[in-house]
Amino acid sequence: MVAPAVAVSFLAGRLLTGVSPAVVAVALGIVLGNLGGVHASFRPGLRLASRPLLRLAIVLLGLQIALPEILALGWRTLALVAAATGVTFVATRRAGRLLGVDPRRSLLIATGVSVCGAAAIAAMHEVAGSDDDDVASAVGVVVLYGSAAIVVVPALGGLLGLTPHQLGLWAGASVHEVAQVAAIGAAAGTGVLATAVVVKLTRVVLLAPLVALVSAGLRRAPADRARRAGDADAAPPARQGARAGRRPPPVPLFVAGFVAMLAVRATGLVPGSVTAAVPEVTGVLLAAALFGLGTGIELRKLVRGGRALALGGVATAIIVMISLFGALAIG
Repeated sequence: MVAPAVAVSFLAGRLLTGVSPAVVAVALGIVLGNLGGVHASFRPGLRLASRPLLRLAIVLLGLQIALPEILALGWRTLALVAAATGVTFVATRRAGRLLGVDPRRSLLIATGVSVCGAAAIAAMHEVAGSDDDDVASAVGVVVLYGSAAIVVVPALGGLLGLTPHQLGLWAGASVHEVAQVAAIGAAAGTGVLATAVVVKLTRVVLLAPLVALVSAGLRRAPADRARRAGDADAAPPARQGARAGRRPPPVPLFVAGFVAMLAVRATGLVPGSVTAAVPEVTGVLLAAALFGLGTGIELRKLVRGGRALALGGVATAIIVMISLFGALAIG
């Protein structure tokens, strides 16, 4: 079942501009799961298998990133990426509280918008105690607003008279999915594409420290609540369908693996044939994992996600504006 779903996802990803196979896979899983296309006996196995595949995909993502290319962007561009990512993440969490969005769902939306779309959402899901419906809601947000950016960003770039370098900076620092960034760059020209993709991969690097910090914060939270309550056995409130009672490790192993792969790629010892094949392998693993996850999502819960969509719009507006001002300032 998984193999045909992945094949269909890659075919659709090639036919639909700016849509990654991972996004198609989770959508396909949702459709089949809600239309009765997945036998109930298969669902536990699908969800169980999806987690190891997801973790392996995140680890291999590190091999796609060439640190020398990122460092060559210069400190101003690196500062722009760090500021846009950090401010968007924090501001989205706060906006989520004001809008009444569940904290776990707002965490996934903040991660997906500020870092790298579906892959970042899936990675944060591993440590956040969120449920599958939270993942679907967050993925829907990055698909909706990221797809709109494919049209809006180049059009506004032309109106504002941005240079190819500025447009590449803006797209890479603000658009959610790597596939969406590549679509903008491909439409605007090779000068835009090269800059946009490297800047986007710079945001991907921030996935590891962000997930590690959140994981460490979630470990501290139960102890802090216990101290305030005077009860050493106090535990965080559980939510149905979430893994809220399980304390995450200080640094998830898949995050450590991601960092290790970054270091391996930086040595320059990885053959070019391997680095060329890694994106396809990572894409297959991520699509398979998200298909399995999608089969457990209930559409009835998603249709009540208006607040999450509003939060995604706020988050997108924040990162788009910060990135635009930064691109204009860098020149």
